[in-house]
Amino acid sequence: MSRPVTPAIAADVIIELSDRPGRPVVFIERLNPPHGWALPGGFVDIGETVEAAAVREAREETGLEVELKALLGCYSKPDRDPRGHTVSLVFVAEAAGTPEARDDAKNLHIRPPDQPPAPLVFDHPRILQHYLRYRRGQPLSPLNLG
Repeated sequence: MSRPVTPAIAADVIIELSDRPGRPVVFIERLNPPHGWALPGGFVDIGETVEAAAVREAREETGLEVELKALLGCYSKPDRDPRGHTVSLVFVAEAAGTPEARDDAKNLHIRPPDQPPAPLVFDHPRILQHYLRYRRGQPLSPLNLG
């Protein structure tokens, strides 16, 4: 039996800086297309868990050691990534220290989550809306269809 062709799997991380007032979050400027600002993250390697990929990508792009706190959601709209159908599991994490732009990150900003740099790529504006609800203690829909 042949292996089915399926979407790529990614892990993205909303990194809250727990040692700063207001717990701002880290945004990276992408080095590679699509250019713009994004949450740290990337593709899951074969043999790697999604959780391990989230921690690895956060470290590779920001130099921070993160602790995953929650799974915010699964984002799977076929057109969410212009490079092709990609499913992303988005985690909320915390870290302390000074992040540095590394690997696929050209630059980075530390900002309040309701004041992200622009333009945000992919569906990261939608993800941030969900995160702001989470952060305010508001319930998230168990399913976000469409």
